[in-house]
Amino acid sequence: MSKFKIGDKVEVLDEAAKGMVIAIQTDIITIEDEDGFKLDFTPNQLLLLEGAFEVSSFEVAEIKTQKEEKARKNFTVVKPKERSAPRMEVDLHIHQLTASTRGMTNFEMLNLQLDTAKRQLEFAMIKRIQKVVFIHGVGEGVLKEELKYLFNRYENIKHYDAEYQKYGLGATEVYIFQNS
Repeated sequence: MSKFKIGDKVEVLDEAAKGMVIAIQTDIITIEDEDGFKLDFTPNQLLLLEGAFEVSSFEVAEIKTQKEEKARKNFTVVKPKERSAPRMEVDLHIHQLTASTRGMTNFEMLNLQLDTAKRQLEFAMIKRIQKVVFIHGVGEGVLKEELKYLFNRYENIKHYDAEYQKYGLGATEVYIFQNS
């Protein structure tokens, strides 16, 4: 005979699912989860929630403890070096900006990249984001020079090559002064 009865609230041991027992067969217990889905489990896959302190199996209690520990470890510690890292990256590679370049001239592709850069820069200014990295790639340097020309038109920003270890020579970092 099963320790479960219809109407019991249960939790699935190996999954993040809870529900209520709605049917019991020989070796299968059917539960309805919190989203209304009907799921079948064996009795050893379920943990009775109402009698949580009456857990008879040491293994079940051990798994429950491990499950709670995993849930607690989901916070992240930001390292000091990462705190100063740019919060916004804009990839200007043409394949990131359009589904197909078929029929586009080099001039049209360059204009799409520059329009995207200008739009993202102005977005960062409105949202008060201080650092933005524009990833342009190495190539022949045309986009990089056009970006420098674009950035020089703004008085409240400073631009320089981004971190070499992370981006190589293919990115420019922009610092936006907020008190302008």
